[in-house]
Amino acid sequence: MVSLISFHGFRGLKLVRGEGQYVWDSEGRRYLDAHTGHGAAFLGHRPPRVVEAIEEQLGSIMVVTPSFISESMEKCLHSLAKILPRELNNVYFQNSGTEAVELALKLAFKATGRKGVVSFMGSFHGRTLGSLSATWNPKYRDGYPLIDVKFGKFNDPSSADLVGDDTAAVIVEPVQGEGGVKPSNPDFLRELRRACDEHGAVLIFDEVQSGFGRTGSVWAHSTRGVEPDVMTAGKSMGGGFPVSMVAARDWIVGALRGGEHGSTHGGNPLACAAVHGGVETLLADGVPARAAEMGGKLMEGLEDLRSRLVRGVRGEGLMLGLELRRDSGPIIRGLQRRGILALRAGRTVLRLLPPYMITDEDVGRILEEIGSALGS
Repeated sequence: MVSLISFHGFRGLKLVRGEGQYVWDSEGRRYLDAHTGHGAAFLGHRPPRVVEAIEEQLGSIMVVTPSFISESMEKCLHSLAKILPRELNNVYFQNSGTEAVELALKLAFKATGRKGVVSFMGSFHGRTLGSLSATWNPKYRDGYPLIDVKFGKFNDPSSADLVGDDTAAVIVEPVQGEGGVKPSNPDFLRELRRACDEHGAVLIFDEVQSGFGRTGSVWAHSTRGVEPDVMTAGKSMGGGFPVSMVAARDWIVGALRGGEHGSTHGGNPLACAAVHGGVETLLADGVPARAAEMGGKLMEGLEDLRSRLVRGVRGEGLMLGLELRRDSGPIIRGLQRRGILALRAGRTVLRLLPPYMITDEDVGRILEEIGSALGS
């Protein structure tokens, strides 16, 4: 018998079906999903437009490498033009967030001819070697031969002083995810933008988790008034189908020559169909506005919780963190027993990443069960 290697820790559930904001286990029990596959199912499980687009694509062709153009990719690019920042008009598709970060760093190294990288305490950018180098948590990084990265203090404008003439890239999450669901301050991002412009470094915004409507705007950075040179996106944009993207300014991509990067499955027809269906859902259903509305209600309810275990609440839209005075693990397990799936962000933060279509009833249930779990 072949055994699966588990790096994440098994939650004790076998999930067999998902629809909208709910999933069912092999015993037939229904769960309200505020985990959503680390945020990937923000458009809900089996979003109709995404499923329809993939099923239609399955009827024609499944495999096209980036050496060729497919009809599916043309439709996908046309859809992305509706939502991407105007200056980020060069796109390359990958399969996961960590791959997108790897390419973003490669582009910065080639565009600048430098090797220095600045990241931030609490950051999470992935687990492959380049992205891992820019990830803060030592438990992920220890024991690997990594890029030399300087880590500044998140939300401290003086961290811009780490940027110098040897800096190729500054990489930052507009809203930190695993680092505790911490929104960035506009002044902080503006200082990073200034320092990058002054020293000729590349400013990378990692929107893999915060982007595509989750925080109440299409891109979390857009509410800060600061534009990046490169942006990574993933998770939600494919409606749960594995796909990611790097979007970059003209001057960034000019240095990379043919053959210096590639991907067998990046931008494959099924992934492009999924992104097309995802963008159509985002626009037709007013996803960012819905996330802002329901996220506001959920945050208000979390702030009203009366428990000595709660230290505070933070986040934006439907990317929320409840900071506790203890390890969040027992609370997460308690919620699972009560039919709510959630996840942690660091050791003490309960992270909630529900889909945009949650209802007032769902919000009420989440709050009720969190209250019960905190009291048990």
